[in-house]
Amino acid sequence: MVESMTDASTALAKPNAAVIETYELQKSYRTGFWLTQKVTPLQACTLSVLAGETFGLLGPNGAGKTTLLKTLLGVVRASNGRGLVLGKPLGDRSVKQAIGYLPENPYFYDYLTGWEMLKLTAGLFGLPQAVQKQRIPELLDLVGLSQAAAKRKQLRQYSKGMLQRVGMAQALINDPELVFLDEPMSGLDPLGRYQIREIILSLKAQGKTIFFNSHILSDVEVVCDRVAILAQGELICSGSIQELLGTSSAYFAKVIGGNPDVLKTRLANLEFKDGCWQGQVLGSLQDFMASLNIMGAQLKEIRSARPTLEEFFVEQLKTRGIYHSS
Repeated sequence: MVESMTDASTALAKPNAAVIETYELQKSYRTGFWLTQKVTPLQACTLSVLAGETFGLLGPNGAGKTTLLKTLLGVVRASNGRGLVLGKPLGDRSVKQAIGYLPENPYFYDYLTGWEMLKLTAGLFGLPQAVQKQRIPELLDLVGLSQAAAKRKQLRQYSKGMLQRVGMAQALINDPELVFLDEPMSGLDPLGRYQIREIILSLKAQGKTIFFNSHILSDVEVVCDRVAILAQGELICSGSIQELLGTSSAYFAKVIGGNPDVLKTRLANLEFKDGCWQGQVLGSLQDFMASLNIMGAQLKEIRSARPTLEEFFVEQLKTRGIYHSS
């Protein structure tokens, strides 16, 4: 742990303590040539994030996600409302030592190597040389970058995925209690997304509090304890994955062939669609699978009847008239 970390932030790292709290938080600014147009990217946002949680903020482009994140970081000042981060008012400099931040499009000085970039960041946090020698190799190993490449290659020679890994390493250099990640999987290939997801899970296992924005809803569903959906600057819902999607263990199945009269005893709301019979499995999944041969049916697809986070997200936007399907 970084020696200069504030006592207040350490105290608030207890389970069930609120690490982030906002109350009616709003951000407005004026735009246009004569500054006559008022834009409000964040409207009356109230939320809380507990210590040790991985909290995912979802929303379409322009929803206000980055505005909220930058307001929490103190990069921009709220127009109305108030908030606390690690027990301190928004913008309080004393908590900076306990926070890590990865921007959506990190910009680093191109002619530094990855190792030099991490040393620069460590110096900004005042880490002693002895701590740097131990911390930098540990982080490079965590994010999947070789020490040799980090010492040899300049950042201008790095791929998008490598830059994202260096960005993740610099966000963790001070061993922060609270980590902010703005679209950490943006622009990455499936392998890069998997690696970033594994890093987030490892931080979660260490008890870190993680607050991140993402468009990759399948990854959010895997790693997050709770999520919130922001749309047009307004927080429209929040809760755990189970609270939002439900805890149903029911299954939905599609089968080819079979006698519909018999299938009705095994599938509720049976209907014929797209060349197959489909409905919700009645009874246990094991019994249903065992009865397929008896019914003369062949299984085409089976999935949980609970909606995915992506389906829930789209439905929430449709309900509020924010998204219209073609």
